[in-house]
Amino acid sequence: MARRLHKDAPDCFPIRGRVPDGTPMTASTANPSAPAPECWEIQQIRALRGPNLWGRRTALEVVVRLGEASEPVSQTHGLLERLHARLPSPMVIGEAETLAHVLQHATLALQAAAGCPLTFGHTMTHCGKNEWKVVVEYTEEDVGRLAVKLAKDLVDSALADKPFDTAAAVASLRTLDENVRLGPSTGSIVRAAVARGIPFRRLNDGSLVQFGWGAKARRILAAETDATGAIAESIAQDKELTKELLRAAGVPVPKGRPVEDAEDAWAAAQEIGVPVVVKPQDGNQGRGVAVNLRWREQVHAAYAAAREESRRVIVERFAPGCDFRVLVIGGKVVAAARREPPQVVGDGGHTVDQLVELVNRDPRRGEDHATSLSKMRLDDIGLAVLAEQGFGAQSVPEKGLVVVLRRNANLSTGGSATDVTDEVHPQIAARAADAARMVGLDIAGVDVVCRDIARPLEEQGGVIVEVNAAPGLRMHLSPSCGCGRPVGEAIANLLFPQGDGRIPVTAVTGTNGKTTTVRLLAHIWRTYGRTTGFTCTDGIFVNNQRVDDGDCSGPKSARGVLLNPSVEAAVLETARGGILREGLGFDRCDVAVVTNVGAGDHLGINGIRTAEDLAKVKRVVVENVSPTGTAVLNAADPLVAAMAESCPGAVLLFARDASNPVLAAHRACGGRAAFVRDGAIWVADGSVEERIADVADVPVTLGGRIGFEVENALAAAAAARAGGVPREAVHKGLTTFVNDAQRAPGRFNVMQHEGATVIADYGHNVDAMAALAQALDQLPARRRLAVFSCAGDRRDEDIVRMAQICGDTFDEMVIFEDACNRGRERGEVLGLMRRGLGQGRRVSEIHEMFGEHPAIEAGVRRVRPGELILVQVDQIDSSMAFLRTLLERLSEEDGDAVLGAA
Repeated sequence: MARRLHKDAPDCFPIRGRVPDGTPMTASTANPSAPAPECWEIQQIRALRGPNLWGRRTALEVVVRLGEASEPVSQTHGLLERLHARLPSPMVIGEAETLAHVLQHATLALQAAAGCPLTFGHTMTHCGKNEWKVVVEYTEEDVGRLAVKLAKDLVDSALADKPFDTAAAVASLRTLDENVRLGPSTGSIVRAAVARGIPFRRLNDGSLVQFGWGAKARRILAAETDATGAIAESIAQDKELTKELLRAAGVPVPKGRPVEDAEDAWAAAQEIGVPVVVKPQDGNQGRGVAVNLRWREQVHAAYAAAREESRRVIVERFAPGCDFRVLVIGGKVVAAARREPPQVVGDGGHTVDQLVELVNRDPRRGEDHATSLSKMRLDDIGLAVLAEQGFGAQSVPEKGLVVVLRRNANLSTGGSATDVTDEVHPQIAARAADAARMVGLDIAGVDVVCRDIARPLEEQGGVIVEVNAAPGLRMHLSPSCGCGRPVGEAIANLLFPQGDGRIPVTAVTGTNGKTTTVRLLAHIWRTYGRTTGFTCTDGIFVNNQRVDDGDCSGPKSARGVLLNPSVEAAVLETARGGILREGLGFDRCDVAVVTNVGAGDHLGINGIRTAEDLAKVKRVVVENVSPTGTAVLNAADPLVAAMAESCPGAVLLFARDASNPVLAAHRACGGRAAFVRDGAIWVADGSVEERIADVADVPVTLGGRIGFEVENALAAAAAARAGGVPREAVHKGLTTFVNDAQRAPGRFNVMQHEGATVIADYGHNVDAMAALAQALDQLPARRRLAVFSCAGDRRDEDIVRMAQICGDTFDEMVIFEDACNRGRERGEVLGLMRRGLGQGRRVSEIHEMFGEHPAIEAGVRRVRPGELILVQVDQIDSSMAFLRTLLERLSEEDGDAVLGAA
């Protein structure tokens, strides 16, 4: 049966396929040294990127088919010894453990050896006797996926008794981790934000990160914020313009000017007086900067190096002293470091290039900015600086002699840093803050050259040479000497002086009623004056404007709403499938609503076999309620009411029956509750009660006759009050929401056509059909018809039971299949429905059709005045549009017939 396009499609990747010779390919066939035995394969890898069944940790779910390799590894002679010889660290492999368990151990061990110490793993049987699910934690998804692939290669090599290069595998994982993880600067800000409870999301493969949600969100790019102006950044890049502005503000700067060519650079040096500095006018990270130049050849060479970095080059007077970086955040100095150029110390035995290699072995030094220090480089500039000191790369400096490899002290070129934050003179701090303010930067790295950072600049002839946007934080976080400074915390506090950047988030899950509850609750929030984004099986909406269509009840759609800068409140339908595929699309919610579980739905899919299994999935939403939040739970459903024990926050129970024993016991203990009494919806906090609205005044309930809609209204009212919406706004929202075909398509939409009642509804499971049957009992009709089908991925017994309920409820049925039966043969679903209808006590006529739209037309054409027809819509948008058009066309045809008779 054709289904709507799901916008939150699964993100899973089978490690299978075919190699050129046509044989099946597994992960291990990518490594010729470890050919894969045919007895086992990885079928699927799925990334759980949000809170999930296994907790709040990110994890990979790996489906493994063992086949002939289902026996414990301890029963294969010599295999344990070969595995231990290849694993990067000793571990205990149990006597009963299979290759699937070993895959779990090896994946975690490889990640740990690569610098990602993780501990969580779990292995269990999956859908069949020889099929297993392996769950392993990860910090970076790409690293986790590669670790799984390499772990399988390792196991395959042990099975085949062939070599496996464990060191190379670990090195590849470590390199990948350094390449994909956030760098030190961005990472420090993220860690500081997380410590304050501020949610974050990485927006690209680089350093672009969003903190907070919706209208309260802020963004950074490394150490640059969304408040950093383009003009300020442009000024900071133009070093000559920066000097002019600083000079106008009375900040001491070095004398200098732009130059046209190498000869002009030497001319400027003579004008200014040597020694000089030659640098790009708009460079960064110290590239192309040469300092302390005295001779014409030096200046010419430095000009050529600077010209490679920029079209514009400047020459400045060299200021004697040390190179200091002062970090200004929000107008205040929060850290300072003295930077030293890259240098090695001779030992009388090693050459310069050997000394550089030894220094670069320091694990803190990396190829880029992902580590606290960068590797030293012996490039053309480095060789030129060596030559000035009378050395070459193969020279052997005497013991204790310091050999400088660069004239500038940037960390990106291999320099080091010593923290001097506590030594900065107040006047220097004030000058640095003035410089950042003059350029217009909220975060600035101010470069100061002076002999003593503890004395005023003017007193010692010190100068400010540059003001940098997006300054690197590595030297302040992990200086070579001295203590690190909490600069990440300072930037997080700049972004969020108060609060945690969150907007109210309500997550709604359950078997039935989710979409109506979401739409009703979103309407209440809009009535309260908040720009509201919501997701459901009908799409993504912002203030009732659809911005995406299809089934959007999963984590990707939730993240999309939380990214929208106009959204002030979010209501998110959270379906079973999305939780299983990827976890939640948020770290926690303020309110979690569970409408019901009942007999369940989608059973027999993805390992969910029983209603209890389904309840465990739905419970994930409750488990991730904020400690200050509330779970709104259906007291009349035992599986839902039991979730109260798993909620970190408060619990509010709802039930139509005010005397429900579970609800009554909860109230007796001072708990909050919502219920119907004396024809009105009430919300109580212990003994304090407030009347929200008369049920008869809530249009969605059809005057209180539709029981399941009364429950949806209760859940929405309770969630709104739990989320802080005032009673008056809740009352107005409940009494002004109409679930017509425009506002809530396919959710018990009642229409009139030529004296007949037409109801469109998306009833798709046993509980939904039973609730519909009860609701229809409240709508008198001399005869009832239905257009109905079932999705092919339901269990046989569920299809038969739904059809039986129809057979007990309707006089005439039009049943249909369409082109997509979800793995079933054509006619199979019709056969099951026939079986169920045959058990029905009321149905007397059954018609079979192919295709949803032809079935709808056939059914509607058969209805007569005084009768009622239920149209079960599946492809909601297209079917509702077809139904509206059909009713209009039939009305026109009837009108034409009357005119013709006249």
